[in-house]
Amino acid sequence: MTDSRASAGVAVVTGASSGIGAATARELAAAGLAVALLARRLDRIPAIAEEVGNGAIAIEADVTDRASLVAAADRVRTELGRATVLVNNAGVALVGPFGSEAG
Repeated sequence: MTDSRASAGVAVVTGASSGIGAATARELAAAGLAVALLARRLDRIPAIAEEVGNGAIAIEADVTDRASLVAAADRVRTELGRATVLVNNAGVALVGPFGSEAG
């Protein structure tokens, strides 16, 4: 970390390309944290990072791929510093009925 952008801390938000993840990133940046937005869809997160401001960075990462996460963690540490907050918002879409019985 080379400046004081992250004086309130560094937050990592997975699934940050839309919905709750993007909204959470906005709130964390507004609270003064430097935010790393992680998502599989790199086409969406740079614009969100720019909107979020406060030194936010966009990182393409897949939470199901260990190497991808390790590379993302290294980039966060190098560019923003040690992560102090993790919002693990990424998930897997399961299409089907909710419950133990189908139909």
